[in-house]
Amino acid sequence: MAFDLDMIKKVYDSYSTRVAAARKATGKHLTLTEKILYAHLTDGDATKAFGRGVDYVDFAPDRVAMQDATAQMALLQFMQAGRPQVAVPSTVHCDHLIQAKIGADADLSTAKDVNKEVYDFLASVSDKYGLGFWKPGAGIIHQVVLENYAFPGGMMIGTDSHTPNAGGLGMVAIGVGGADACDVMAGLPWELKFPKLIGVKLTGKLSGWSSAKDVILKVAGILTVKGGTGAIVEYFGEGAESLSATGKGTICNMGAEIGATTSIFGYDPKAAAYLRGTKRADIADLADAVKEHLTGDPEVYANPEQYFDQVIEINLTELEPHVNGPFTPDLAWPISKFATAVKENGWPTKLEVGLIGSCTNSSYEDITRSASIAKQATDKHLKTKAEFTITPGSELVRYTVERDGYLDTFADMGGVVLANACGPCIGQWARHTDDPTRKNSIITSFNRNFAKRQDGNPNTHAFVASPEIVTAFAIAGDLTFNPLTDTLTNEKGEQVKLDEPLGIEMPVKGYAVEDAGYQAPAEDGSKVEVKVDPKSSRLQLLDPFSAWEGTDITGLKLLIKAKGKCTTDHISMAGPWLKFRGHLDNISNNMLIGAINYFNNTADSVKNELTGEYGPVPATQRDYKAHGIGTIVVGDENYGEGSSREHAAMEPRHLGVRAILVKSFARIHETNLKKQGMLGITFADSNDYDKIQEDDSIDILGLTTFAPGKQLTVVLHHKDGSTDSFAVNHTYNAQQIEWFKAGGALNIIRKQMAS
Repeated sequence: MAFDLDMIKKVYDSYSTRVAAARKATGKHLTLTEKILYAHLTDGDATKAFGRGVDYVDFAPDRVAMQDATAQMALLQFMQAGRPQVAVPSTVHCDHLIQAKIGADADLSTAKDVNKEVYDFLASVSDKYGLGFWKPGAGIIHQVVLENYAFPGGMMIGTDSHTPNAGGLGMVAIGVGGADACDVMAGLPWELKFPKLIGVKLTGKLSGWSSAKDVILKVAGILTVKGGTGAIVEYFGEGAESLSATGKGTICNMGAEIGATTSIFGYDPKAAAYLRGTKRADIADLADAVKEHLTGDPEVYANPEQYFDQVIEINLTELEPHVNGPFTPDLAWPISKFATAVKENGWPTKLEVGLIGSCTNSSYEDITRSASIAKQATDKHLKTKAEFTITPGSELVRYTVERDGYLDTFADMGGVVLANACGPCIGQWARHTDDPTRKNSIITSFNRNFAKRQDGNPNTHAFVASPEIVTAFAIAGDLTFNPLTDTLTNEKGEQVKLDEPLGIEMPVKGYAVEDAGYQAPAEDGSKVEVKVDPKSSRLQLLDPFSAWEGTDITGLKLLIKAKGKCTTDHISMAGPWLKFRGHLDNISNNMLIGAINYFNNTADSVKNELTGEYGPVPATQRDYKAHGIGTIVVGDENYGEGSSREHAAMEPRHLGVRAILVKSFARIHETNLKKQGMLGITFADSNDYDKIQEDDSIDILGLTTFAPGKQLTVVLHHKDGSTDSFAVNHTYNAQQIEWFKAGGALNIIRKQMAS
C-alpha cells in the first residue's frame, strides 16, 4: 500500500527546472494546470504543448488506477503486450461489481461468491504483473486513491470518468479508457490534445446548509454537460483555500459531468492537513518544499482573464444549496426555487428514496454533516418518510465513522448501510418498489442522474444534491420541502425545524481501520499463473482486431441513427451487464440497446435491411456480420458522454460496425474508438444528419489518402436511386491513423514488444 515516495521525490526534483523551462518557452506566467502538464511532458517541448487546444501532446503519467469492471478488459489487453511487469505504479479496485440489495455484509458476501471468478482473475493478474490489488469491500476507487495515492502536482490516469476526484489534492487525474491504461502500463507515452483552461474563482466562505457539492452543482448549471469539453477546470481564490481537501475532491469528481478533461485545486494548508491525517506526512513535507510550483503563479490569479480561456466567479458566501435534475446533472435549481420547479413541471413530489455516499460524497466530513441532520430526526421525534441508504466510500471511512458512532445515528433514523462500493450510483441496486411503472422520485448525493442510471427505470426522476440536503429530504419525504425555511410535523404533532448541519473535516481521534483490504503483488510474478476458463461466460481472452483492408469503405448499411442523448450507458449499459465486462462477445449483446432509433422513436428496435423486419440492435448487427456486411452508426451531439467504459467502443468493433458518424463526440469515447481501430467521424455540417435515411447504402471515401486535417467524404445511396454527398471531419493525427490502419493501437504495441 506504499505511496511510491521515491517516485514522488523524482517528480518534485524536476519541477523547478521544468517550470522554469515552461516560463522561458511561453514567455508568461503559468497556471497550476500548465505547470503540472509541462512537468509530465515526455519531450519537454513547451513551445508545441502550449499551443492550447491545437496539438496532441505526449505525457508520462505517474500512475494508473483501474476499477474492476474496466480493469478486466484493460488487463486482458495488457496480457497481450508482452511485458513481464507494469511500467508505472498501478492498482486495481474492486468496487463496481457489488450489487446493493440488503445491506453491507450480506451484499458483500454475495458479491464475493457471484464474482469469485472475476476477483480471482484480477487478483492473480495483478499479482503476476506487479499491480496493487484492493479487494472487494475495500472501497470505491476514487476515495481509496484520494486516501492513499493522490499527491499534489502528480499526474494519473484512471479507467473511470470520475478519476478527476484526485484533483482535490492538486493532482491532474484524467479518466481514460482501458486501452489508454494498457498503453501506459506497457511503458508508452499517453497522448492528450492540449486542453483549454477554464478558471473558477471562488470568493467568500461556505456556511449553513451550503457545501462543496453546491459549488459543482452551480458550475454544472453554468457550463452544462458540454461546457467543459476539451478543457481543464482550475479552481482558485480565497474561497478555494477555505474548502476541505475532500470537499475539493467532490467538486473535481463531478467535474466529469460538465465534460471537463479534469478539474484541479492548488496545494494549500487544507491539502497538507489531509495528507498528514491520512499518514502521508512525508509527502506533505516534500510538497511544502516545492509549494510555489504546486499552485498557479500569483499574477495568474490576480488577472485570470489574461491566462484562462474562460473565467467564472462564484461567491461562496452567497451560494445557495442546489438540487440538480431530473434526468441530467446540469439542470440546476437553487433550493429556494426547487419546490416551484417541482410543481410547475409535474415531477412526483413524493420522495421514495434518499441515497447518500458514493465516490462523490462519502468523506468523513460528508458523513458527519449528514449524521447531524439524521440525529435531529431522532431527537425531534421525526419519522423518516422515505427509504434511506448510506454508501461509505472506503473501509477506512466506514470503520472510522462506525467507531465514532455515526452509523448508529443513521440506523436510529432507519437508514441502511450498504457495502463500500459503487452500488446504486451505477445501477448496481436491487430497488425496492411495488410498481416499477409508476413515475417516482429519488434523490442522491451521487454524480449522475441520467434516465435509468440508478435503477434501470425510465420512470424514475433522479435528483442530485449534497448529502445533508438528501438526508433532510429523506426525513421529509417531500420534494417541495425546503429545509432552510420550512417546518415538519413530528410524531407529537409539533412543528419542528431542522437546524443547520454541523460537520467535522477530519476525525478528532484520527482515521482507523483494521483491514483496509489491500493485497501487494508478488515480488516475482514470473511463476504466477493467470487462468481463464475457455468455457467461462464472464471472461474471454482477446483476439486481435483485423487491420484495415487498404481501401475506401463502401456498401455500409445503417445500423441505427440514434436520436438525442446517447451516452455510454445507452451504448453499453451497466447494471446487470457489469458481470460480462471481461467477456467481449457476451457483453456485446447490450450494444446500443438504450439508444433511441430516429425512425421509430423506440429503443433497441432497428430495421434489418436483409429481412425488412425490425429487431434488437445486437441481433441485427450480428446478422449483418454473419453476411459479411459492414455497418455505420449515426449519432447526435456529444455522442458517448458519461462513463469512460471502452466496451462502448469495443462492442461495435467486435460486431463489425465500421464507422461512427456523429455531430460531436465526448472526449474519452472518441479516443476509445481510435484506440480500437474504429473510424470516428463528425459531420462538417450538422444539418447533414437529416439527410440520412433508414434504407441508405453508405460509402466513406478518401481513406486511401487518410491524413491529419484532411476531410473524408460520405456518399448516401438512397432507396429511390438518388444520392447525397457531403464532407465529414476527423481529429486523427498521424499516430492515430496508424492505429486505424493496423486495426487498433494494441496491434502496434504487440508488434513493438515482439521486435
